[in-house]
Amino acid sequence: MDSFRILWKSSSEHDIKRIDRQYIPRILDAVEALATNPFPSWSRKLKGLYRSYRIRIGLYRVIYQVDTTEKIITVYHVRHRKDAYSSPFE
Repeated sequence: MDSFRILWKSSSEHDIKRIDRQYIPRILDAVEALATNPFPSWSRKLKGLYRSYRIRIGLYRVIYQVDTTEKIITVYHVRHRKDAYSSPFE
């Protein structure tokens, strides 16, 4: 399988800065793993949103979209689970 390119939106970079430092390495490792497998068994499709998925890393959720034709994964948000689904693409 070809490797996907990962794009971080500015919103996701802002979210990362607000996360407790102990979780950041796990989150970054999980996102990097998406480059080789954008649909791991622990990912879930988000209802009502086209090509949007989420993965769980402890108390945090990574919201991303997959473009299979361009081989691009766009990370939109990395948020605490209580805030992750309120407005996924603001």
